[in-house]
Amino acid sequence: MAQPQILIVGAPGAGKGTQSSNIAEEYGVEHVTTGDALRANKDTETEYGTPREYMETGELVPDELVNEIVREALESADGYVLDGYPRNESQVEYLEGITDLDVILYLDVAEEELVHRLTGRRVDPETGENYHTEFDMPDDEAVRERLVQRDDDTEDTVKERLRVFEENTAPVIEHYEDHAGFVRIDGEGSPDEVWADIEAAIDERVR
Repeated sequence: MAQPQILIVGAPGAGKGTQSSNIAEEYGVEHVTTGDALRANKDTETEYGTPREYMETGELVPDELVNEIVREALESADGYVLDGYPRNESQVEYLEGITDLDVILYLDVAEEELVHRLTGRRVDPETGENYHTEFDMPDDEAVRERLVQRDDDTEDTVKERLRVFEENTAPVIEHYEDHAGFVRIDGEGSPDEVWADIEAAIDERVR
């Protein structure tokens, strides 16, 4: 059987990155994110320009360009877990025209928990490693002292990011709820508990 084609969706802080890495390792598929795909193809010429032109000016990359880059990434992958796309109904329509999804995982986490996770996140500016003030602090005191909070992890910014997610991506989730492969995963357990539910959901549908 061909490698599974999986979509994982959820709000910022829901754990998509962690669980996508687990999926990629367990099932031998590519972890495709829009950010990575755009960076890897930043000089690709399209009729809408190159991703670099938008990324360097901080402008939003147009849907049409994102669509094209995602299509190229999926075509070269033998199975994938797609993370961070589609972000709106227009991208949903495009995705349905270029690939068939086996499993759609929605990591469901309450807003209060998402705010708690994201505002507690700290970054080591020297290594880029992420930590959390409550769940995961480094043992090394020197590392602890140099940790910083990202500008987009302050409470006001986090709440705005979640509002934008709800406005744009909630319709994406509603669209997929009728798909045979759609699974709502309780994302509020420990990473291991969430992974166990995800693995069971995938195995039920593709193995």
